[in-house]
Amino acid sequence: MSDRLDTHQKALQINLDPGKYGVFAEIGAGQEVARWFFRVGGASGTIAKSISAYDMVVSDAIYGHNERYVSKARLLAMLEREYMLIVERLAGQRGATTKFFVFADTVTAKSYSRREETHGWMGIRFQTEPGGPSNDILMHVRMWDRENLQQQEAIGILGVNLVHAALYTGSDTQEVLLGLIDNLSIARIEVDVIQFEGPAFEKVDNRLISLQLVERGLTNAAMFTPDGEIVQPAEQLYKRPVLIERGSFRPPTKVTLDMLRYARAQFVQEPDVAGQDVLVVMEMTLKNLNVEGKINHRDFLDRADLLGTLGHPVLITNYGEFFRLAGYMARYTKLPVGVVMGVPTLKELFDEKYYAELDGGILESFGRLFRNSLKLYTYPYKDPTSGAIITAGNLRVAPHLQHLYSYLSQNLYIQGMRDINEANLDILSRDVLWKIQTGLPGWEDSVPSQVAEMIKQRQLLGYKQP
Repeated sequence: MSDRLDTHQKALQINLDPGKYGVFAEIGAGQEVARWFFRVGGASGTIAKSISAYDMVVSDAIYGHNERYVSKARLLAMLEREYMLIVERLAGQRGATTKFFVFADTVTAKSYSRREETHGWMGIRFQTEPGGPSNDILMHVRMWDRENLQQQEAIGILGVNLVHAALYTGSDTQEVLLGLIDNLSIARIEVDVIQFEGPAFEKVDNRLISLQLVERGLTNAAMFTPDGEIVQPAEQLYKRPVLIERGSFRPPTKVTLDMLRYARAQFVQEPDVAGQDVLVVMEMTLKNLNVEGKINHRDFLDRADLLGTLGHPVLITNYGEFFRLAGYMARYTKLPVGVVMGVPTLKELFDEKYYAELDGGILESFGRLFRNSLKLYTYPYKDPTSGAIITAGNLRVAPHLQHLYSYLSQNLYIQGMRDINEANLDILSRDVLWKIQTGLPGWEDSVPSQVAEMIKQRQLLGYKQP
């Protein structure tokens, strides 16, 4: 029998705790959170104020104008104003014995009048000790229930989970993540952004938290910028052409940059891409991050730091199959998507063992992969034994799949890169990593200069000095 509390028990525990007192400020479909605390009884012990601001003019009058009402900026404005007011009004009366908090959300759920995506921002600003400094937990959520009532119910449960986790687990981010979707599932609600800010979380790296969102099944994908800022993937991808390079990047090499450079040169010449702002993304899957049977968090942060020097956002996903990645991209952009890969990866795509669980096998996989005009840009591979250069043009696949391969190539779904840098084709990341970890000289010539400098300065990836 599970010892996890249900939603009723969590709300009641908070209501009966005299040391915690706060405000609930909600816009849109988020009204369900405060309702839980009123419903279970004893709300007067917890709620100093509950406020809803549906009307945009009223909301602007209280929190200031924002271009978008369901946004991180609006959430922060709500938290800042309400926290300032509760401390200003009640600190003298009960600040010595009470941990103040403010919960806020701004949510758009399924509507009769609008066909918008159903999502929201939710957060809590709270003290870990009476009179102490404030800390924030901020989240972006997506709702997948089909009906408005179910979406509201899910938001209510998630909000209670967040308040309870913040007030009772303090700075333990793992316990916060563990409790977030109690009594829920990712089929109903997804947390694709979470940020921990404040003195209680000064040692927290939010990039690692993003990875753990994917690891724990709270989301299928999370993204951060080159400087480590956590961002909402949908906002970055929305209505933009996207070029993605998938890899383990252990470490990123000169070939990594060659592949991107030459793929981008072709991608921007596509009729639907020309003149538009292309988003270049470095993607790592959980499989890419698996080292010796498990995900090493320190190793992940090393790779994230190195990728940051290349200047592109990093996407972490649990989409092992490329067609699942294609489906994710199609949610947010109808513009062209290009995937950059080496010839060995292309050859793996034509291995039917990977599609045994699909009713339509490899045909279903490719149908889903290419249905939204996605294209594969493939980079040659130099066989280390024979020295032969294998390209998309001379790659051999199983004889019974050769016609399929020819069809995809002739229709430009699969494209070999027109330009290559033969001088770098001998570089293999596994060989570079081995040299880094054994102290052999010369590996610096195989990676971008900024990558080499960071590896040596910070002793990343198990670096051993020669």
